[in-house]
Amino acid sequence: MTNKSFPEKRFRNIGVITVVAVYFLILVGGIVRSTGSGMGCPDWPKCFGSWVPPTDVNQLPDDYLEVYKQKRIEKNQKLAASLDRLGFEEISTEIFSHPSQYIETEFNVTKTWIEYLNRLVGVLIGIFIFLTVIYSFPYLKKDKAVFFLSLVSFIIVGIQGWLGSIVVSTNLLPVTVTVHMALALVLIALLEYVLIRSQSYTLTKSYQFSGATNGLLIFVTVITFVQILIGTQVREEIDVVSFAMNGAGRESWIDQLGDTFYVHRSFSIVLLVLNLWLAYQVYKLKNSTMRLLCNWMLVVLGIEVAIGVLMAYFAIPPILQPLHLTIATILFGIQFWMIIIYNYASKGAPNKTIVAVR
Repeated sequence: MTNKSFPEKRFRNIGVITVVAVYFLILVGGIVRSTGSGMGCPDWPKCFGSWVPPTDVNQLPDDYLEVYKQKRIEKNQKLAASLDRLGFEEISTEIFSHPSQYIETEFNVTKTWIEYLNRLVGVLIGIFIFLTVIYSFPYLKKDKAVFFLSLVSFIIVGIQGWLGSIVVSTNLLPVTVTVHMALALVLIALLEYVLIRSQSYTLTKSYQFSGATNGLLIFVTVITFVQILIGTQVREEIDVVSFAMNGAGRESWIDQLGDTFYVHRSFSIVLLVLNLWLAYQVYKLKNSTMRLLCNWMLVVLGIEVAIGVLMAYFAIPPILQPLHLTIATILFGIQFWMIIIYNYASKGAPNKTIVAVR
């Protein structure tokens, strides 16, 4: 292994670890939601005012419910005022008037530590992204985009951390949860692009570029992105129903969901047809890499559909909820990966050692 290849392999390794870690964080986040642990820590970044959460309610003051509710309200008032000054009056009104911020969350040691572990994984992601930026410095001389996009991913993680504090202060306000999920998907796409771009000198032109095929790839990926966000909104509705019924009567939850659930369910049929058509087009390329990615896409899609059916007909088993979300994001990641590979393998990496900024 030459000295020249070491920085490239080091960047590739940290890139792969970071992408896997982001998926793991999404899984952990899904577990937080399915166990109702989202408000296990009523403050942020600390948990009940401490860097190490309490293990017993006796470690908290008698009026802790009112104390942390008031802290959330004060933080939301400041946020609403800032949004007002920026011209986002409607959003600020929704944040300040939403009843969720007035709900008191009683201490539960299991939920507290589940949420705390979720935050620790988030910190780990931040460290991995920081190393990604550090290890991308050598690319400043040969492909500046790799460095700057790595830096953007680090900034997005910072925004995610700030948004996480808003999610907590607003007691899981629906719009903040959806934006949180959308940014996670953007982060996955950005990391994948940077990772493949940094290694694109190994790719050769394997087939003729087709705007129609490329457009189909992009369209299906965007549809998957939208479907995930709709699913996030369905999950928010489930949380509302669950809270109203105190976690009981799971077999009746779906009947109480709104139109969003039926849109999500119908949209899944459209997504299935589109993916099958995409697979047909990809197999026609007769390229081993694209075929392998397509095989994985269909396997993941099949698992996702099966889990969706099980959730709909078996009272939304808690164990399947985080899996449903995580597998959906993996499907998105595979599709986005296919877009990048398709473009490089149909056009070839220019100069074989230096990737031109596009």
